[in-house]
Amino acid sequence: MKHIQTVILDRDGVINFDSPDYILSPEQWLPIPGSLEAIARLKHAGKQVTLCSNQSALGRGMIDQAMFNRIQAKMIAQTEQAGGRFDYIAVCPHGPDDGCACRKPLPGMLLDTLNALDIQDKSTVVMIGDSYRDVQAAHAAGIDAILVRSGYGDADAIFEKSKVLMPNIQSFNNLAEAVAMLLDQ
Repeated sequence: MKHIQTVILDRDGVINFDSPDYILSPEQWLPIPGSLEAIARLKHAGKQVTLCSNQSALGRGMIDQAMFNRIQAKMIAQTEQAGGRFDYIAVCPHGPDDGCACRKPLPGMLLDTLNALDIQDKSTVVMIGDSYRDVQAAHAAGIDAILVRSGYGDADAIFEKSKVLMPNIQSFNNLAEAVAMLLDQ
């Protein structure tokens, strides 16, 4: 997959540990070991790295925009300290019943990202996520996906369900392993 030029990442469960109770403060945002270094590795290899993340805690009123900004600032600062950087960040703040076009499994955020970065060739893009919603959004946007097992949920069931949409989908333990495969092939 050396032809991949842009990697779209989900946040919770891919970059940082996820929680069934949401990430509601900067103190709860804890990077998965190796994830920030994996982002740095992508950047050093000349790849674009973007983030597309559902953050319904905002729409549900569980956190306000100021708290969300503090969580994002911590993620960005720690990523930069590790030598990485995001080329674009897209966030859906809506709840599952809000009827937006951006919330995964819909492809809105991914398509907005492709447009913002003026990406014409979708074969050069891959989405790395931890949920079936991520795979559905990638499929709907016309891009490939990779799963990581570091998220919250039954990784085996997610992988089996995802293979129906994308028979050649791969699954790795975490972002570091997925990036190693992307860069070492």
